[in-house]
Amino acid sequence: MSRLEASAVNIGEVARRAKVSRSTVSYALSGKRPVSEATRQRIQRVIDEMGYQPNASARALARGETRTLGLVFPPAGSHYTDMQLDFIGGVAEAAAARDYDVLMSMADAGEEQSFQRLVGERRVDGAILMEIRLEDARVDRMLRTSFPFVTIGRVARPDDTAWVDLDHLTLVRRCVQHLSDLGHRHLAFVNRSEALLRAGYESARRGQDGFELAIRQLGLRGVAYPCDDDAMAGERLAERVLAEHPETTGIVTVNEASLGGLYRGLTGAGRTIPRDVSVTGIAGARWAEAVTPSLTAADVPAHEMGRIAIDLLLERIGDQRTPPRHQLLMPPIVLRASTGSAPVSSGDHHAPAGS
Repeated sequence: MSRLEASAVNIGEVARRAKVSRSTVSYALSGKRPVSEATRQRIQRVIDEMGYQPNASARALARGETRTLGLVFPPAGSHYTDMQLDFIGGVAEAAAARDYDVLMSMADAGEEQSFQRLVGERRVDGAILMEIRLEDARVDRMLRTSFPFVTIGRVARPDDTAWVDLDHLTLVRRCVQHLSDLGHRHLAFVNRSEALLRAGYESARRGQDGFELAIRQLGLRGVAYPCDDDAMAGERLAERVLAEHPETTGIVTVNEASLGGLYRGLTGAGRTIPRDVSVTGIAGARWAEAVTPSLTAADVPAHEMGRIAIDLLLERIGDQRTPPRHQLLMPPIVLRASTGSAPVSSGDHHAPAGS
């Protein structure tokens, strides 16, 4: 037998010569389960002796690789939002373009067994972590293990890790500035859920910081509200904002999943967008263009961020001695139909601060 073909008979021949089971050969080739280094080397010697021209699995075996990357992405709520699914798709497509598979894990910080399977058993060559907290136990654990990883999002002290992120603080400030330039003086901020804020969810906390900072700097009045990630919550919140602060003429949102309900709630309360209330925020372009009127927004480049994360991770896998790189993205605010001049009838329409 001069070559090892991808058949059960030849896997059996390798197993016989290496004095291991067929399943051990399969695990060694696929990397799906841990195999001791001594056993892996013995199987590789047999493959070499048989004159096998390695396919992708055998090449990975020879280098001790799995050609698989982990995506650690616990849903922030009870389900994945469309934006989160866009991130997953972006990561998977970018990995496939580089001849890698993606193994997805929903493991959160306290799920020891899931992390052990993914990292401790070396089922993957490296991992991408999402749903980042400012203080994130998963990141701390990864740093202790020296396992190659990157994050989409960044912790409070991000210099020791490789990451790609949106500058939520700056983008929310720009949204507030845009409404201020249009004469809006009373604003509301629609954030993610109260649970995510309490957990220190990075984008929610930095978005809120950006809103509060811009309100102070521009001399505006504003109130921030948490909101669950669904349309019904958005509709209820619109009703609450107008009941508690009927003078509100501008809304900034970072909660894409509640956007449709937010629009319905404003319309149901007799407000026309943008004649009575202008709405802007951060959202995926697909969602921003799906609502009527289309949303003026900083469009989230989910696929681009997935591609960057894969590139950064492969750099870490290749050489962890190099300093970790970071990319902070600030997409422009795309002007669409949901924002306009503040209504004069609001009773507080005058030139923006600083004019």
